[in-house]
Amino acid sequence: MTTRAPNILEAIKNAGLVGRGGAGFLAHLKWTRMKEVKSDVKYVVCNASEGEPDVKKDFYILDNHMDKVIKGMVVALDFLGQKEAYINMNGHYYQKLETKLTAEIEKYKSEGYVFHVYVEEPSYIGGESSALLNAIEGKRVQPRPKHPSPSIVGIFGKPALVHNVETFYNVALVSENTFSHKRFYTVGGAAQNPGVYELSDDLTIEKVLKETNNYPSFPFFVQVGGGASGKMMNEKQLDKGTVSGCASIHIYPITTTTRALLLQWFKFYMDESCGKCTPCREGTYQLYEMVKKSETIPWKKILEIVDTMKKTAFCALGSSLSIPIETYIENILQVDKSSLIN
Repeated sequence: MTTRAPNILEAIKNAGLVGRGGAGFLAHLKWTRMKEVKSDVKYVVCNASEGEPDVKKDFYILDNHMDKVIKGMVVALDFLGQKEAYINMNGHYYQKLETKLTAEIEKYKSEGYVFHVYVEEPSYIGGESSALLNAIEGKRVQPRPKHPSPSIVGIFGKPALVHNVETFYNVALVSENTFSHKRFYTVGGAAQNPGVYELSDDLTIEKVLKETNNYPSFPFFVQVGGGASGKMMNEKQLDKGTVSGCASIHIYPITTTTRALLLQWFKFYMDESCGKCTPCREGTYQLYEMVKKSETIPWKKILEIVDTMKKTAFCALGSSLSIPIETYIENILQVDKSSLIN
């Protein structure tokens, strides 16, 4: 079989391509594992769920570069010697992008490629790779145990190469020898020019805000990496380190209250919990109700529940709640966590 990109694995490795779904795993390692797995059928899966609040990059890429995303999937299929792929599409996105998606898929139909589009009821947990595979199989949208990995048992008992939209976009660029170390940043919240920007992937938060004309003229703090699980940072921290996770920067005026933030996070996590595990299902509900009903912030109880979720939740949805809470206390309130629980 003649491949569209004969040396794609070496090219991906040399490019240092990492997954852009948030984890930042080296793509060539996942591709190597998929190649080595013994199976007559292997699938390629594009995760276009994008359920993290304040992250809009996947929609932007699909809207403006649908051809590259589909080509990246085809390159992956060629590498595996396969013809069948799945796209897990956020339902809101599908309503707006169906025509573009159908047109791109049609281009490859004569070559025997088959693309199945699963239209997902938008959810946070639907973006977790094993949960989206369950959804495609018609099962409850809940995460699976970590082992075996999707590269061994993915869809219908067969291996699946799962990547985020931006990763497949980058695969296409690598195959065309046009890849450069850029990524898509979502800037939102109290931003003057909110939107999605493609910039160098080594920029500090401060530089991203300044290059996009979004650096506030008022006192502020930010949440970086996603509007649910992202890290909280103050103004003085923005010139150190690059943008993590899903590369979103949400700007909050310094006047934003603790209660408003906690209710926002806890409501989201409560609504998006799949209900599989008790720590997440009950913990998120208790957190939301507690803050909603309390006159003062019950930090001791909050931190006890969050710590329990961090240690015992079945998947990252529950355990990740500790990230915004702990970094808000440390970087925005700038108090010792122990002082809140004694």
